[in-house]
Amino acid sequence: MNLDFLKELGLEEKNAGTWTGLKSSNSGSYIDSYSPVDGKYIGSVSETTKEEYEHVVATAQAAYKTWRTVPAPKRGEIVRLYGEALRKHKTALGSLVSYEMGKSLQEGFGEVQEMIDICDFAVGLSRQLYGLTMHSERPMHRMYEQWHPMGIVGIISAFNFPVAVWSWNSMIALICGNVNIWKGSEKTPMCTIACQNIFQNILRENNLPEGISCVVNGDYKVGEFMTKDKRVPLVSATGSTRMGKIVAQEVAARLGRSLLELGGNNAIIITENADLNLVVPGAVFGAVGTCGQRCTSTRRLIIHESVYDAVKERVSGAYPQLKIGNPLDESNHVGPLIDKDSVNAYLSSIEKVKAEGGSILVEGGVLEGEGYESGCYVKPCIAEVENHFEIVQHETFAPILYLIKYKDLDEAIALQNDVPQGLSSAIMTKDMREAELFLSCQGSDCGIANVNIGTSGAEIGGAFGGEKETGGGRESGSDSWKAYMRRQTNTINYSTGLPLAQGIKFDL
Repeated sequence: MNLDFLKELGLEEKNAGTWTGLKSSNSGSYIDSYSPVDGKYIGSVSETTKEEYEHVVATAQAAYKTWRTVPAPKRGEIVRLYGEALRKHKTALGSLVSYEMGKSLQEGFGEVQEMIDICDFAVGLSRQLYGLTMHSERPMHRMYEQWHPMGIVGIISAFNFPVAVWSWNSMIALICGNVNIWKGSEKTPMCTIACQNIFQNILRENNLPEGISCVVNGDYKVGEFMTKDKRVPLVSATGSTRMGKIVAQEVAARLGRSLLELGGNNAIIITENADLNLVVPGAVFGAVGTCGQRCTSTRRLIIHESVYDAVKERVSGAYPQLKIGNPLDESNHVGPLIDKDSVNAYLSSIEKVKAEGGSILVEGGVLEGEGYESGCYVKPCIAEVENHFEIVQHETFAPILYLIKYKDLDEAIALQNDVPQGLSSAIMTKDMREAELFLSCQGSDCGIANVNIGTSGAEIGGAFGGEKETGGGRESGSDSWKAYMRRQTNTINYSTGLPLAQGIKFDL
């Protein structure tokens, strides 16, 4: 396979970088990256030691003193230049995402496009970090509030979106005046270093401190350096609910802030008034896109009994048409799972479905033979289940789709909400009343609720995140920038006296 894109991104066989992504430090301990596409070795990055982490933090602290004084629109200009660089390297970086993570090439390109889009969004936002003015109850006083940067933002991202989720956090945090320390997934370390290489070039070309954007490499132990560090006032973590609970407790113990975007168990309600022509593309892409490894992947179809058999037939009939194989081949729909641990979790989940009384409609299994040498390719599976099954309540990061029957919309909404997670949801209907009920306070309890589209495919303009065990955090668009700043209320007295609030008298 032609891997010229590695050279374009500045990646070498022993790319032993830590905070710059270059060979500035070398712990002697490496994280090796192997592609789930063909099982081949891609490269290695140096694992960050505690001593190196201290160097990273000191470098970031020093850079913050410079960066916070740069006017926000000027900070936006640096982000704009990064977006331009991403446009230049979109093919190479998208190919790396596809090869190291395993998602289809089009999804790899789409992920880089998300990075470009958030850069554009952040550039405009850099001129819109608005505060409010308030009328004081005291004469000749003015009150207002303003927003200041927090300092160092720690970013912990997951393998399934190895570059986009970092950019959602990082680009917004940067225009707010913060500096960043990023721990990318140890399953996709080359993607992390590639993004860092491109950004460091922008900083050097503009005579800015490299510590504005830092990288540390390693497993959860390196992440703990940040979660326990009082010098990192905000930690944004994307990953499993189990991981998020640990991060939340560690950060809360030191009264820091955490921004959590965790697991999903997303459902599409298909009503008797649904346009069934929308169901197949919405449900199938939602279930098998990224081989079911999106936090917004469709896990459950909750189908009205009057159309249940028709939907089951259509969706089940689409699965044999799926092409599973090398994701860099654009004719394939589904690539591999990230690693063999994920394959084992997928197989275990299918067995649990059977053990709890579920019925398998489309058989799963591991693919073998030519083109499947990595052992990470699996067949998307469909099962008929009950919503209360323990395995259905759990998020399996794999292409397993559960079909559930309902009688009336209140029951469907109750089923939709009756899981621990609350990320994304959707309803397929042509009935306005059904749609509006679903979007009301009596409807979906998720952070994302869609009508006549699937559960995946969020745009950067809207705040992204969910409720309950999804963590409650919001990243990317809308006013989520406020999570990366501290609010300050100011009162100015321009009188010659000192009147007190609430009419209090204090005469001396």
